[in-house]
Amino acid sequence: MDHPLIDHISRVIAKAEREGAFDDLAGAGKPIPDLHTPGDAVLDRLMRESGAKPQAVTLKAQVTEARARLAETTGEAERRDAMRALADLEMRLSIEMETLRRYG
Repeated sequence: MDHPLIDHISRVIAKAEREGAFDDLAGAGKPIPDLHTPGDAVLDRLMRESGAKPQAVTLKAQVTEARARLAETTGEAERRDAMRALADLEMRLSIEMETLRRYG
């Protein structure tokens, strides 16, 4: 169901367009900065203030550390354990990245 004033609103906007009210607006054609829903803004602020990081960022750092540990590991059993841990982290990162790609 449309808003009861939609016809009036459409007429006012069309008149303003004809009269050039929307010509040369500052930022025209550029994305609106920080366009979030209010819930996102609150969540973003809470994460920033608490120093929280998105899961993907944390996992990328853990993968980098696991690769460095693997490079330094020499024993066969220890190396196998390090590879297993690295594979687990890489899989978790892959799942997280795919989730972000699909659902934002």
